Amino acid sequence: MFTGLKDQSERKNVAKVAIGYDLGKTASQISYCALNAKEVETVSSVAGTEQYNIPTVLCKRSGVNQWFYGKEALKYAKEENGVLVEDLLTLAERGEEVIVEGESYDPAALLTLYVKRSLSLLNMRVSLDQIQSFMFTVEDLTPRMVDVLSKVAAGLSLKANHILFQSYVESFYYYMLHQSEDLWKYNVMIFDYTSKLKSICLECNRKTTPQVVFINSNGYPNMTRMSWNSDGPEKEQQKTYLDKEFLRIAQAEMEGSMFSTVYLLGDGFKEDWASESLRYLCRNRRVFQGNNLYSRGACYGALERICPSEEGKSYVYLGADKLKSNVGMKVLRRGEDSYFAILDAGTNWYEVAADFEVILEEGNAVDFIITPLTGENVMYKRITLDGLPERPKNTSRLRFHIEMTAVNQVTATIEDMGFGEIFPSSGKGWTQTITV
Repeated sequence: MFTGLKDQSERKNVAKVAIGYDLGKTASQISYCALNAKEVETVSSVAGTEQYNIPTVLCKRSGVNQWFYGKEALKYAKEENGVLVEDLLTLAERGEEVIVEGESYDPAALLTLYVKRSLSLLNMRVSLDQIQSFMFTVEDLTPRMVDVLSKVAAGLSLKANHILFQSYVESFYYYMLHQSEDLWKYNVMIFDYTSKLKSICLECNRKTTPQVVFINSNGYPNMTRMSWNSDGPEKEQQKTYLDKEFLRIAQAEMEGSMFSTVYLLGDGFKEDWASESLRYLCRNRRVFQGNNLYSRGACYGALERICPSEEGKSYVYLGADKLKSNVGMKVLRRGEDSYFAILDAGTNWYEVAADFEVILEEGNAVDFIITPLTGENVMYKRITLDGLPERPKNTSRLRFHIEMTAVNQVTATIEDMGFGEIFPSSGKGWTQTITV
């Protein structure tokens, strides 16, 4: 497992902590660390063990309004003492009502109940009042999932100053950011075999400042978790087939590139079938097996948002949800030309917003400077303010609200504020979207 450096018995109770919550479709995990220690530990669902998975299920006890979560929910359902509710995350994302014993339930409310109950596992370690930063991580952070997680976060009534969301691939980035440099001197690969195999490859362009990190993912839906036949020749044939298929995929993914490290995640790798494929992966590479990388990465991500590390300042991750360019404009400050930064590359597009005012020197247009961090040329985007009253130089004050409506679209809302009593506002406004 990807365990922390600090022994549980040596852990000190601290004032403030960061939480990484891996909200998985079948199982979830919780990692935490003290802000002043930055050594991440993962909560075990069974004291004294490394059983980190908390099944993402609820069970309503038959005939009464009593709910159980995780392993206890599975136990009650198995004993036929209740109704099991699975796929909580999927149901909440779809917005489908859940019918249990003839009664309708809001799926987001059930997901909130699950998260709230699972957080009770933290009570032996930290108080919820100590949480300063809380990061949810999920496999795919769609706009709809952001809405769901926002509802869950509101329902938890946490006092945390920061409640944040990121995808598994971004948690991978933050996890590697806090590992020794020799582990990601070259590319790093995750093979995740939780249900269906997928690969996640991290690459770093070290020739740029800051250094740019890219992560690409591929799915292999045909390589699903195996339902093993009973012991005997048939099971051995299944193992051999799986080993050969995984070896073929690994070679196709990794040949021609240098890799420092490979991580094997998911319970599918615990089933003792990878022999030839494992020998191939271990050639001149470090190989680790475990299942708490995403929750630890989420915890590191929560830390970085409030206590940026020196490593975090040296790298920028440009993932699918990230703004790929710096957005700014040329302004005059104290008589000298200056660059005014509006939006920074590497931030989640759905979290981006800026409000500011400028005085237009002359004319009726404003220019934005778009500087991609992916190697393309600098671009200039102009918004013309049709109908802006003609005024003397430096007498038009404009108010800007900038937000992103998609990963590559910036929407600017501009208001004419006039110039005090001398030149009243015209009341005009302009809204325009530019591609970045």
